[in-house]
Amino acid sequence: MIVLRELTKRFGHVLAVDRASFEVAEGEVFGLIGSNGAGKSTIIKMLTTLLPASSGEAMIAGCDIRQEPAAVRRHVGYVPQLLSADGMLTGYENMLLSARLYAVPRRERKARIDESLAALNLTQVAGRLAHHYSGGMVRSLEIAQNLLHRPKVLFMDEPTVGLDPVARHGVWEHVRALQRSAGMTILITTHYMQEADELCGRIAIIDRGCIAAIGTPAELKAVVGPTATLDDAFAHFTGGEPEGGGYASSRVERLSAGQHG
Repeated sequence: MIVLRELTKRFGHVLAVDRASFEVAEGEVFGLIGSNGAGKSTIIKMLTTLLPASSGEAMIAGCDIRQEPAAVRRHVGYVPQLLSADGMLTGYENMLLSARLYAVPRRERKARIDESLAALNLTQVAGRLAHHYSGGMVRSLEIAQNLLHRPKVLFMDEPTVGLDPVARHGVWEHVRALQRSAGMTILITTHYMQEADELCGRIAIIDRGCIAAIGTPAELKAVVGPTATLDDAFAHFTGGEPEGGGYASSRVERLSAGQHG
């Protein structure tokens, strides 16, 4: 469902992504882990056609990101680092806006909105302003918005940054449910090693724009030793260590992450 071949992005003299290559199978939850500034968000923005690649190629659900950007966008959902839900709209109004932006047929909007809200346990709070949501509820709303057009591939950029452990666990459960019920292909970027270890079937470690290693969590840990953690594996492949509220606090932390992602 996702294929990258030598995908590269330059910003002037800065090489942000250096010949990244990997593939993600249909129905797989794939992790892209690295410190802030490693190039995770840049890769996602290229794959979702928000940034043009400098060189190389990539395919999403069989569509070329350069030659068929409109087709790519029809197949993907994108939950960004930065806050995308409008705090001055209710949950339902945010969903309705997304349905219109995704060109969901008018006759299908209510049913799809109700279905997505129920899937993310938001039905009871759909009439409340998003500004009054907890950080976990806001993240759930953003995921629900990106399910309305039933994408084949869901990209989640730092989906739990700024969330407390309980809210983070809730997002993990939603991800597992999407994979089980819809067979959705999901690519997650994160710098939380526990998150990657528990959620992802395979992981790519990115360091300063380069893919340093790819494998299952068990395979990556085995390179270091029988008792190694994913933090140990990350340090081994990169020479460093991973960096490890409500609506307002989530916004501040996610803004910070976005500025360095």
